[in-house]
Amino acid sequence: MKKFMEEFKAFALRGNVMDMAVGVLIGGAFSGIVTSLTDNFITPILNFVTGQAVYSLKDIAGFGSNFLAAVVNFIIMAFILFCLMRGINKLMSIGKKEEPAEETTKVCPFCKSEIAIDATRCPHCTSELKD
Repeated sequence: MKKFMEEFKAFALRGNVMDMAVGVLIGGAFSGIVTSLTDNFITPILNFVTGQAVYSLKDIAGFGSNFLAAVVNFIIMAFILFCLMRGINKLMSIGKKEEPAEETTKVCPFCKSEIAIDATRCPHCTSELKD
């Protein structure tokens, strides 16, 4: 049972699974914005232009509140998911040691300039280097 839980944890907290979950949630929140934009702005404008329905300025101004609510909900959802992912990433990095990066340069013993690690001659002072 313990091995099963470890495998599930490795699967669920793998980067691509978490990215997909965030994408689905953000997509759902964004679809609310698109639906609200269509229902509350585009459709009334088209109805007004085509003459199917006449809206007063009060009615047209009232449509923006639903759209703004959808935008605010989207921003709140994105912020919560951002904080959640930051916390999960910090939890996953606990206990992991960062390996030191392999050095690619060294210092010339003669002119003290930085040169490639596998250089046999310094490109600055042309001194022959001995390893």
